[in-house]
Amino acid sequence: MGVDISVIWFAIIVFATLMYIIMDGFDLGIGLLFNFVGDAKERDVMVNSVAPVWDGNETWLVLGGAGLFGAFPLAYAVIIDALTIPLTAMLIGLIFRGVAFEFRFKATPSHRKFWDYSFAGGSLLATFSQGVVVGAVINGFDVEGRRFVGSALDWLTPFNLFCGIGLVVAYTLLGTTWLIMKSEGALQARMRELTRHVLLALMVVIAVVSIWTPLGWQYVAERWFTLPNFFWFLPVPLLVALFSVLIWRLTRNPASHSGPFLLTLGLIFLGFSGLGISLWPNIIPPRITLWEAAAPPASQLFMLVGTLLIIPVILVYTAWSYYVFRGKVSDTEGYH
Repeated sequence: MGVDISVIWFAIIVFATLMYIIMDGFDLGIGLLFNFVGDAKERDVMVNSVAPVWDGNETWLVLGGAGLFGAFPLAYAVIIDALTIPLTAMLIGLIFRGVAFEFRFKATPSHRKFWDYSFAGGSLLATFSQGVVVGAVINGFDVEGRRFVGSALDWLTPFNLFCGIGLVVAYTLLGTTWLIMKSEGALQARMRELTRHVLLALMVVIAVVSIWTPLGWQYVAERWFTLPNFFWFLPVPLLVALFSVLIWRLTRNPASHSGPFLLTLGLIFLGFSGLGISLWPNIIPPRITLWEAAAPPASQLFMLVGTLLIIPVILVYTAWSYYVFRGKVSDTEGYH
């Protein structure tokens, strides 16, 4: 039996996307939390908690995008054409946020507030745009032949905008739980309390999306609520409920530091899994499968060799970076 290279490439792209969501999620969440923290020293602690590792997170975004371009060119062409505006907004947000991240440490006290707002605004724009893209993928794209025939504003729907808000809430939760793990004192106590409020907001978002998607898209309802699929996929919402309860309880336990963050990563993984369950095997919903959008096998195989060599290097470098800069961050240390 031959190896399906298209499935391997799909798994690589999914893995890269999940790694980006996880690793840049709490990074963007730090920027979103600037709106809730006004003290300059606490803001420095927040930024220094991610300063050694933040600029490597976009590696996974580049890997996922490049993989989509090379392995599934039809999907890449359709998504870029249909989502030019939100993807451009995302890139602008990421660039502006990156510039603000560095400049705020070099700025004079009178200018630092501007860069703080820029950091928060860039994080918000990038996160919201990513959520809109996720909603648009669920919505699907109008494709005739091998080209997108919809409007440049097809992404501007209530569901997509709600998904943008939902991802802002999810990344904020990643940010608060990350700071529980990396900070101490008054900042950590504030993050413990804020985590519970954000968690409740995320549960509302998950509930609304879970009701909205099967009612709005028949193929989603058939995937989740037909037998025996219903029993196979039932652990996903049950685990979401369990993880949420555990996060709530652990935020009230002063001895718990890493638990809430690890459980939040589990929530993100479960949400991503739910998205995959709803869409599989379509890479361009609602009809075009990953095999129909795939590049020739020879092209996929050529790229696969280099990709399988570089991914372990990225993983080892990433793991080593986080290991070196493990532990708590205080306002007396920094990396700039």
